[in-house]
Amino acid sequence: MSKETKQHCSFCEIEASASVPMIAGAEGHICEACVILASQVVSSWGKKKALSDMPQDLPKPVEIKKLLDQYVIGQDLAKEILAVAVYNHYKRLKHESSKTAGLGSADQSVEIGKSNILLVGPSGTGKTLLASTLAKIVGVPFAVADATTLTQAGYVGDDVENILVRLLDVANGDISKAEWGIVYIDEVDKIARSPEQAIGTRDVSGEGVQQALLRLVEGSHVKVSLKGRRKEQSGGNESVTVDTRNILFISGGAFPGLEKHVEKRLVPGHTAIGFHAEMNSTEKPKLEDMLNATQPDDLKKFGLIPEFIGRFPVLAPLEPLDVEALIKVLTEPKNALVKQYQQLFAFDDVELEFTQDALEEIAEQAIEHNTGARGLRGIMEKVLRRIMFDIPSRENVERCIVNADVIKGEQEVEIIEREEPQQATQ
Repeated sequence: MSKETKQHCSFCEIEASASVPMIAGAEGHICEACVILASQVVSSWGKKKALSDMPQDLPKPVEIKKLLDQYVIGQDLAKEILAVAVYNHYKRLKHESSKTAGLGSADQSVEIGKSNILLVGPSGTGKTLLASTLAKIVGVPFAVADATTLTQAGYVGDDVENILVRLLDVANGDISKAEWGIVYIDEVDKIARSPEQAIGTRDVSGEGVQQALLRLVEGSHVKVSLKGRRKEQSGGNESVTVDTRNILFISGGAFPGLEKHVEKRLVPGHTAIGFHAEMNSTEKPKLEDMLNATQPDDLKKFGLIPEFIGRFPVLAPLEPLDVEALIKVLTEPKNALVKQYQQLFAFDDVELEFTQDALEEIAEQAIEHNTGARGLRGIMEKVLRRIMFDIPSRENVERCIVNADVIKGEQEVEIIEREEPQQATQ
């Protein structure tokens, strides 16, 4: 009687044993290692298909920055950092899609990591605008989340996993596309650990959120609930697993008071007292210089935990806007405020003109109110509200002129009426 032939894997030819179990098929067997490898190959098919749906032309960092320049004034350093990050993100996608993982052979290429970005700058300097403009440029799913609504799991508020739900919504439920995406987390300074927090009290919307974001941001397999989503979007499942290793995370915040921690480090005060103590004659550094000199230890003193800071190795400071920059914000971008209001008046066949001194006064008031570019619309709306109320009811207005006295509230908007055509003499 012939000896029974031992079972072996039909792919890698390994023989079955107590430590190497086999799955039997109709005409062969497969081992556990080949099953795992086959799963990776099938997964890569979906990712290649998702990548084929994206733009094939890889935007260069210079091209990305030029597009950002059309909408955002200044902030060249932050633009360069974001442009390089997005370009490297695209290259990572190309690298992942070009992997040739075949059965019986392992991919020996270098695994490219990601460098998450932390944007730091005063309110109204363009952090959110940079993120929303990037959404128009990149060919990958882009989602924006607000950190102020996040809470630790089990408490009233949004769980951090809801960030991935938004990304899935943008990707129309396609997990492969979502796993290539970019996420912008706004107002991240609001989840800093409060120094007034009582010892032993759970900080569910501060440090608790930072702890919950660690696993999400670093890169892991996260289970996301899809309850309430459309059946065709969720595939009939109540939850899916999303791999966040290739999702680029960008966080931004104003971090009010951060410059005080930087100043203490850059300009240490004298501890001596009395008549013979040295006078501290060192000039206070400018705000933009202190933001450019920000180090992880300063963020730690502000209230971010070291683990969270380590997940965002790239720090991009945004400079406060001066009068000249704010005037450019008012006039130069494609969606500049002056152009917007001129278009609104043009709908009523009326020309709107701002004098140079009016633009300077608007910029100075925005700086005085410490609102940055975000406060420009409020100032213009207040100035133009009355004239926009009257203009639609008047048919003979040709042009409106706004000068500095109008912005100060000392004068009304100058209205120039159309000259009525003279009637021909009999």
